[in-house]
Amino acid sequence: MDAASWTLSTSILVFIACTVAIGVFGTRITGVVDQLADRTGIGEALAGAVLLGASTSLGGSVLSVVAAWNDNADLALGNALGGIAFQFAALAIADFAYRRANLEHAAASAENLMQSGLLIALLALILIAPTLPDITLWGIHPITPIMLGVYGYGLRMIRTAHDQPMWWPRRTTETREDEPEDLDKVPALAPLAIRFALLMLALGAAGYTMEYAASNIAQATWLSFSAVGVLFTATATSLPELVTSVAAVRRGALTLAVGGIIGGNAFDTLFTAASDIAYREGSIYHAMPESVAFWAALTLLMSAVLLLGLIRREKEGPAGVGVESVVLLALYVAGVALLLGMGAE
Repeated sequence: MDAASWTLSTSILVFIACTVAIGVFGTRITGVVDQLADRTGIGEALAGAVLLGASTSLGGSVLSVVAAWNDNADLALGNALGGIAFQFAALAIADFAYRRANLEHAAASAENLMQSGLLIALLALILIAPTLPDITLWGIHPITPIMLGVYGYGLRMIRTAHDQPMWWPRRTTETREDEPEDLDKVPALAPLAIRFALLMLALGAAGYTMEYAASNIAQATWLSFSAVGVLFTATATSLPELVTSVAAVRRGALTLAVGGIIGGNAFDTLFTAASDIAYREGSIYHAMPESVAFWAALTLLMSAVLLLGLIRREKEGPAGVGVESVVLLALYVAGVALLLGMGAE
């Protein structure tokens, strides 16, 4: 059936089906990534940043690129930046699931601190782009290759911090370090890689289909494309981060949980870079609506709050969770309320 002919009811059902698929496949990929981290020796923080972050975000990245290719900048950017904010809220929820100590305290590591700094830098570049001249080369704004270069260099720094750390956070009774499993109990690399690839393909297919359903929903309702991106597709495509973070915390893989969220968010900023390449009307940054620019600034603030929490490492906070987690949740709720208050334009 042609997606353009879908009714609102059909679009909603397809959207729900894609959401369930992303949640199921995204959850299953967590265990595979944890085992890949042990089998390859790259560590949970880097595995969370690259493998888990990229794989669980694949549905969202495909959705943003397809939306940009269809000249729908509002949906592409809203989905990318809305997902970052939701994932921070997911990390706060994961903190509630770990009752022994605040997650920022137990999972503090040099790699996660560096990932937070990298995320802040990438978000800042996104906010700077619309203020620069609207100049493109082959339809690509200069900020896009800069973002890709910064991301690649940042990953190299994070890997160096894992292999040759220059300092360590002080260990406490509640500090949980990255402890690899017994490799005799971990499947071989080849079957793990095949499972990883198949799950990524399933996530990508779900994200591709969801874009058409989301566009139809926006056209058939009072909601704008940016609102659908920020509030609906971003939440749906980020469900794996919520589920996998809680699952990783319960498995004791705290560094993977935190690294997966921060690394996934850093990867999500590349949605905008990929969308700029796919967008055929010029610079996608200069097509950014005010509501999405507001959301970008909000995610920058949330990134700073988490970074401060990882540095401060408060052991116990209100209701057994970190103050930073409470602030992250409050910022997300306030952001949704303000977005709706602005008329979701």
